[in-house]
Amino acid sequence: MRLRFGYVSTALSLWEASPSRTLTFTKWSKMERDQRREKLLHVTRHNLQATIRMLHYNIAHGIELYRMSSSLVPLATHPEVKWDYVTPFQDLFQEIGELVQRYYLRVSFHPNQFTLFTSPEEHVTINAIRDMTYHYDMLEAMGLHKDARINIHVGGAYGNKIEALARFKDNFSKLDKKIRKQTTIENDDKTYTALETLNVCEEQGLPFVFDYHHHWANSLEGSLDVIIPRVFVTWEHTGMPPKFHLSSPKSNKAIRAHADYVDIDFALPFIKALKAYGQSADIMIEAKSKDQAALKLVEELSQIRGFKRISGGAIEI
Repeated sequence: MRLRFGYVSTALSLWEASPSRTLTFTKWSKMERDQRREKLLHVTRHNLQATIRMLHYNIAHGIELYRMSSSLVPLATHPEVKWDYVTPFQDLFQEIGELVQRYYLRVSFHPNQFTLFTSPEEHVTINAIRDMTYHYDMLEAMGLHKDARINIHVGGAYGNKIEALARFKDNFSKLDKKIRKQTTIENDDKTYTALETLNVCEEQGLPFVFDYHHHWANSLEGSLDVIIPRVFVTWEHTGMPPKFHLSSPKSNKAIRAHADYVDIDFALPFIKALKAYGQSADIMIEAKSKDQAALKLVEELSQIRGFKRISGGAIEI
């Protein structure tokens, strides 16, 4: 079996490579019309070119798993801006997609915590649909909309999980079917446990992204030998190995915050549970040191008997 490891958004080893440069609405609104468009184009071009730099870095280092920044396009979903961010950058979007496909990379998006479908407020659902559509439109421009996934959390409980989960079912159904098909759901660190999130995924026919750190911080309900087989089943129809998230607590007090690197002693029970199950999987490292943390963990795992490093970002067991 093989475990591939990746990281989120920015390779810290590259200079000035953030793909998440922004432009606030306040600043945009104070600009002249021509200046507004020029600034939007400038920031977006930088973010897309930075993403291409990141992909080349990943290819060179044997890292096949990568989460793209959700902030590639500034003000893309702001209702008062509404600008065409695809047409001016078709060449860059296509270049990203071609790199991903040529080198068999696995990429994804993870919208922010405000993209949720459990709210009783209609405008929250409208904003969530708008944000999911933005992410899907970028994947479509890249030619990756049938493969890459958009990962979200279930959302808030609003004092009543039963009612909130019923709203999720209703509100999520309002999202375009083609976008729903590319959606995955992840357990969170405070509200919806791994088993609760699994139930949602199984009901909706969606792949489940299991976050081990969140599971540890949020009740540890359900053992790994029960959860992991169910996770694999949710991915069977995709033809892809399941994706997991891994980080470790920043400190004994800040248990939900992510540390700079992944503590191998914290991670090993999870890694060993995957080993016991015996099937290949992909693991997104969510540590603050990003690419450096992923490469460091792979190196540390390769020192364990039975774990062989086969590339910069992959282990064979």
